Amino acid sequence: MTAASGAALHHVGRFAPSPTGPLHAGSLVAALASWLDARAHHGSWLVRIEDVDTPRCVPGADEVILQQLATCGLLPDAPAQWQSRRGERYQQALDQLVVKGHAYPCACSRKDIEDVHAARGHARERHAALPYPGTCRHGLQGRAARSWRFNATNFKPKQPPALIHKAQAATTFIANNIVHWQDRRLGAQQQNVAETVGDFVLRRADGLWAYQLAVVVDDADQGITDVVRGEDLADNTPRQILLQQALGLPTPRYLHTPLVCGDNGEKLSKQNGARALDLTEPLQALASAAQVLGLPALPAEHPHPQGLPDALAYWVAAWRRNYNGAR
Repeated sequence: MTAASGAALHHVGRFAPSPTGPLHAGSLVAALASWLDARAHHGSWLVRIEDVDTPRCVPGADEVILQQLATCGLLPDAPAQWQSRRGERYQQALDQLVVKGHAYPCACSRKDIEDVHAARGHARERHAALPYPGTCRHGLQGRAARSWRFNATNFKPKQPPALIHKAQAATTFIANNIVHWQDRRLGAQQQNVAETVGDFVLRRADGLWAYQLAVVVDDADQGITDVVRGEDLADNTPRQILLQQALGLPTPRYLHTPLVCGDNGEKLSKQNGARALDLTEPLQALASAAQVLGLPALPAEHPHPQGLPDALAYWVAAWRRNYNGAR
């Protein structure tokens, strides 16, 4: 699908949680935002269980998440999709990148990468990964391959990105190795992927598929037109745009929502012990999420004969006003 079909485009959004535990307050913000965005555009909303990192997944968490969404009135328009069942599609995409010369095998461990940077006097910043130094870009030098990487350093687009929305043409492009895009909330963004991240992993040393490749393939296969997710994932966007370009896939629009932080200032996440949502009063949980999104509180005089449906309809209208609304 290209920008040429923009006028008749059916909006498709998605929520893609990892089943490493139940939803918490931060993940409800992303779920509500993506649902509201789809409904504000009279579109479809899908749920994808991103369980590609199987060692981190908690058995049964996927069903718990689906039940939590249902309790909040956030019902998808099609059955959920599981990444763990789509390995064949990811292999096809990797094969395509290899044939085109955009991917190569890598023998480096994390320690190998750290040693190269240490020798160059580079210190690792807190919460930041060291860019890949390109050790295996021109060959394995007799070592056994461990993983596969995308050659971001040498990638040269042969044509403009296949954009879903016409308005993206002026803001989404790759020039001088810098990826430019427009976030619907954060505004103009840019990143030199080769300098910031380096040649990034497509398939890990343990054989599991990397998030970047899986999400790009899934978004294209599901016809996603608008990605609405947490701001902590914003820096993944340029890597995904590069992969979309390399695979000839369309680039959706992106909107990254505010983060919910704990008392220590750190982003709420399952990894740092974020508590599962208390859905004894789902409307209260949704109201808290709506507040994070900058949406108005439900007025005291607002009637709620149907509870959640009326409240959600109220926030859909508010979302339409706050986030540029329907096209």
